[in-house]
Amino acid sequence: MNINTTTTPAGELTPGMQTYYDKELIRNARPRLVHDMFAQKKPIPKNSGKTVEFRKLSPFAPAEKPLQEGVTPNGQKLDWSTLQATVHQYGDFVAISDMLDLTAVDNTLCEAQQILGDQAGRTLDHITREVINSGTNVMYAGKKTARSQLTGQDMLTVDDIKRAATVLKNNLATPIGDSYIAIVHPNIAHDLMSDPLWENVKSYDPKDLYDGEIGRLFGVRFVESSEAKVFCAEGFGEFETLTIASVSGAAVTVNEAVDGSDFTGRDVQIGGQVYSVVSHQGKVITLNEAPATTSAGTKIYDANGGAEGVDVYSTLVFGKNAYGVTEIEGGGLTSIIKQLGSAGSADPLNQRATVGWKATRAAAILSEPFWVRVESCSTAAKIGEMI
Repeated sequence: MNINTTTTPAGELTPGMQTYYDKELIRNARPRLVHDMFAQKKPIPKNSGKTVEFRKLSPFAPAEKPLQEGVTPNGQKLDWSTLQATVHQYGDFVAISDMLDLTAVDNTLCEAQQILGDQAGRTLDHITREVINSGTNVMYAGKKTARSQLTGQDMLTVDDIKRAATVLKNNLATPIGDSYIAIVHPNIAHDLMSDPLWENVKSYDPKDLYDGEIGRLFGVRFVESSEAKVFCAEGFGEFETLTIASVSGAAVTVNEAVDGSDFTGRDVQIGGQVYSVVSHQGKVITLNEAPATTSAGTKIYDANGGAEGVDVYSTLVFGKNAYGVTEIEGGGLTSIIKQLGSAGSADPLNQRATVGWKATRAAAILSEPFWVRVESCSTAAKIGEMI
């Protein structure tokens, strides 16, 4: 990743100040970029467009048929598959007034870069995270067959990790170093680390310790990230759930009137089954089919979470070259500081300075067979809310 600092006009920040501010941005952004850590990286040269093409050769089957004496075999043709990804630009800034400059502008710039660095890290991490969590190679804890079936008791177990690793081995996924990698949420790690088979990172003391690495199981090394994907029930406006008043065919009347909201296109969960909302008007929601559960008082949940809206956590288990990220060379993470008066006539009284960041980014799944997304719940889901 390229990290640059732009200041305007030249000379208004000393080289030492520029270096210090740069370090603040790097220090705050880097720990958040867990999902980028294991990606295949394909930078696009400057002035070469916005799209990169990832290419992969399909493997040949074993040549098990003996050669005939003096006979040349038919041979093989290279079978290339390609995947394209287009970069987009992201960024944000804050304005600092001259009144702050009169008191402690340096501290303000530093604090602004700290929080912007955190934002930049989360942004780039989330872009990659959302793409790689969109894959279709999914397993569910407790051997369930759908997210809507997961309950608070369906925690990630050692057996789930063994199954995921077995899938990768059967798909000929190459380990990263000596192991597969799992990106895991702290709440999931809280449950998994209580298993007696868990190996704490200190017990095997790897020479290539990854940022956030906490332990391993059966050839899978775990990297913890609070930014790991969580599938949460979104609720309905001001209400977490809706309540059935009556049902007539596919039309469901609810008790709650959510002003100004339209749930058309949303998936909802009723009695453990998932339905799509075809239309919504007032208290009447029309589904794609008549619900199996029609009892008054039954709760309706958003279908993005598990059973009864419980949070569901993604644990990504993968091998080498499972996904890739790209950026335009020279257009990586950039810190931009504009001093008071740098806007010229647009700021005639030298009242505004700004500090911001900008970056280009794209991410893509390169090989579905080298991925397994294991979805599960956690007993630690409410710990953060209790503190």
